[in-house]
Amino acid sequence: MPELPDVLAYVGALRARAVGGRVIRARVRSPFVLRTVDPPFSEVDGRVVLDVRRLGKRIVLALEGELFVLIHLMIAGRLRWSDNADAAAPGKITLAIFQLERGTLFLTEAGTKKRASLHVLRGASALAQHDAGGLDVLEASLAAFGDRLRCEHHTLKRALCDPRLFDGIGNAYSDEILHAAGMSPLQQTQRLSDVEIARLYAAARGTLGRWVETLRRQVEGRFPGPSEITAFREDFAVHGRFGRPCPVCGSPVQRIRYAENETNYCPACQTGGRILADRSLSRLLRGDWPRTVEELER
Repeated sequence: MPELPDVLAYVGALRARAVGGRVIRARVRSPFVLRTVDPPFSEVDGRVVLDVRRLGKRIVLALEGELFVLIHLMIAGRLRWSDNADAAAPGKITLAIFQLERGTLFLTEAGTKKRASLHVLRGASALAQHDAGGLDVLEASLAAFGDRLRCEHHTLKRALCDPRLFDGIGNAYSDEILHAAGMSPLQQTQRLSDVEIARLYAAARGTLGRWVETLRRQVEGRFPGPSEITAFREDFAVHGRFGRPCPVCGSPVQRIRYAENETNYCPACQTGGRILADRSLSRLLRGDWPRTVEELER
């Protein structure tokens, strides 16, 4: 799922191309993508785009008349742009088309699970109902960050990914933040010292800020391609790198798998060499499940 750096890359590129222009025509290709009926989708037509901004992991098109189009890409949703206002759609993966004065925006989704969504909302209060209330780490103070961490009893992984607590952080960047901080994903939030909170705060701001700037430079002057918005990057330290060497210490990156997600971490850098139990494999292997890096490498 695109997270804060990826969504900001889309927002910047789209703001440069759409703001100030009028929506000539918008239409929905998939009956499953539109999640609202009032106001009708047809009200988008003819309105000027006043702003493009981020709301958590969502993208907001703010139109004149206090009308908002809220786009949630979920896992496989992507935005594509053509400078041609009459460009042909990319095919069956197209969910919605926005013909604008300076080009065409396509909302697409690969795969069979259609999770991406569109909402058309009238008024700031309706838009605010979709704000989970998470803290923007790049704008927050250390004190506010610490208060959010300690307000509920969670593991660090869960807390960072909770949109009610923190804004725009998901599975990928939480792994990278925790590796940068040298902290276990299973460490409990209410047991953190002030020093540990300060270290995690610095890691979160540094990691997110670095990737925001990296992606901004990478797509400067052009619209991001579908493959450039991804949860798996070659320059990541641990996320999506199970079994590969940690760039800091060289130990093999480990994972905890659950549902459709997995948490990646370096045991040497983050857990004192301890291998965290994997819900599927550890139950299967029981006593044979390795507890340390040394046992893993035997």
